Amino acid sequence: MASLPRIIPLVVASALFMENTDATVIATSLPAMAADLGQDPVILKLAFTTYLLALTVFIPVSGWCADRFGARNVFRAAIAVFTLGSIACGLSTSLEGLIAARFLQGMGGAMMVPVGRLIILRTVSKSEMVSALALLTIPALLGPIFGPPLGGFITTYFHWRWIFWINVPVGLLGLVLATVFMPDIREEGVPPLDRLGFLLSGLGLSALVFGATVVGRDVLPAYGAPALIGIGLVLTSLYVLHARRTAKPILDLDLLDIATFRSGVMGGSLFRIGVGAIPFLLPLMLQLGFKLTPFQSGSLTCAAALGALTMKFTAARILKCFGFRSVLLFNAVVSAVFLGVQGLFTPETPHLLILAVLLAGGFFRSLQFTSLNALAYSDIPQREMGAATSFYAVVQQLSLAAGIVCAASVLEFAQYIRGDLTLTVSDFSYAFFAVAFVSVLSLFSHLKLASDAGSEVSGRAVAKVGEST
Repeated sequence: MASLPRIIPLVVASALFMENTDATVIATSLPAMAADLGQDPVILKLAFTTYLLALTVFIPVSGWCADRFGARNVFRAAIAVFTLGSIACGLSTSLEGLIAARFLQGMGGAMMVPVGRLIILRTVSKSEMVSALALLTIPALLGPIFGPPLGGFITTYFHWRWIFWINVPVGLLGLVLATVFMPDIREEGVPPLDRLGFLLSGLGLSALVFGATVVGRDVLPAYGAPALIGIGLVLTSLYVLHARRTAKPILDLDLLDIATFRSGVMGGSLFRIGVGAIPFLLPLMLQLGFKLTPFQSGSLTCAAALGALTMKFTAARILKCFGFRSVLLFNAVVSAVFLGVQGLFTPETPHLLILAVLLAGGFFRSLQFTSLNALAYSDIPQREMGAATSFYAVVQQLSLAAGIVCAASVLEFAQYIRGDLTLTVSDFSYAFFAVAFVSVLSLFSHLKLASDAGSEVSGRAVAKVGEST
């Protein structure tokens, strides 16, 4: 890659570092936050899903805003909003205040990461895409590595509010880097914003996610959650009809006609349901089930990020050697096994064994994510990159939210069966087994892929030319 494209992933990575650090420190500090706010730890899933909800609502307009107002301008504004949201989270004194601040963070994150990824996709060639995406996530993975022990250390020895305020210097650095290095990429002849589609998709998906999140809780009246889910289903159905009749819908469903994109979306959704539950489940199990301190918990959970970082140096070579189809099929099973094994942990399990499982699991999950992301964009025309990025990012966030809802639902059902709100180790085991089962189902979405799918991106197309000469 040329010098300009090399610096762009590093600039975007400053935003990813801030977002990923934020997510992992929250997960580690969840029990302490719940105790301080006087809430059941499971209801703090709202701190996760509210953020993902904001992403779901505003990500669809991220590509259009980048094309209309310039990617650099939108990227800088997103970092500023995310940083302000972080400050508000640290100042919150109630569950309602925390939820509102997390929504503000989500508004910034909705523009920050997708627009950053869009800039990368429009500044590198297809043959360099895997390397660029891997380079992008290396600095970003430092967040999950340092986030859990940092969050645990702050929560154990100081106060959980500081886990949000550490985003401020990183946000300021990101603003400076974006101003100096980020190219002002924009499209000519941008079509008008699909306002009706934005309302239908945003309100519909929000109602579905929030309704599913509060099922079985006293957050709303008894009829509230079913009513929200029903409204969400109606609105999303109306959006599907609208998208089929609109030339430039905000979420272009016609992109699913591209086999590689469809496989990345469908398979990636199921896979992320399993993985999305980990930041919620694992710290709760280690702290509430195993009685570890937040610092001890964070020191263990960071092993998964170390495994993911190690994989980034080998992803391009693995894909070039085996191709997308073989990697996605085999790796989906391996990743699901490592996910399910976490349900077998007990308070007596040696910490070295836990570290080894989390390290290996992080390696294989990261390989799957890199493969899914690169495959999804492998056959997308440059003109459609903005629409594809928005669509793919929305599905990602919905899947992660679904993973949290799925895991929390299993925990709540186990509590209901026992008639006791105290979480036990067996409750977490059932939850890990459930999300692992959903995750392994992703392999069925890749069975119909051609053996040479995404070959231009994986590099296998070049190998075939050499073999035939």
